[in-house]
Amino acid sequence: MGVMNKLMGFLGLENEEYIEETTTVEEEREEQESSHKRQPAISRTNNVVPFQAREKEGIRLILCEPRHYSDAQDIADNLRHRRPVVVNLHRVEKDQAKRIIDFLSGTVYALNGDIQKVGDTIFVCTPDHVDIQGTISSVLEE
Repeated sequence: MGVMNKLMGFLGLENEEYIEETTTVEEEREEQESSHKRQPAISRTNNVVPFQAREKEGIRLILCEPRHYSDAQDIADNLRHRRPVVVNLHRVEKDQAKRIIDFLSGTVYALNGDIQKVGDTIFVCTPDHVDIQGTISSVLEE
């Protein structure tokens, strides 16, 4: 065995002696406390949301001519589904038209969208991903 030990020593394959360390209960507590301090109190995870490109789908513009106040809910449903809506109120009485616009204004506000008047009785309601640029000024006849 002497030759074998010399050969293993020459190759660096000596038997290493392992010294077992004993720790006290206090040392273990200190190690646990220090490991808890190193970990962040709030674990933060990355919330990754995949971006879905809608190149093939495009944006669908909905045209509506409500005749009753109850039709406003259908318009709001289109906005909730992220579709811009052009609303023509010429077939509705003035008081109902005002109620419809009030309802749609609240809907658009809740969805972070926009509402623009483009004619006497025509409004464009858009969800948050559609921007309206420019203005239409009415020419008043004097």
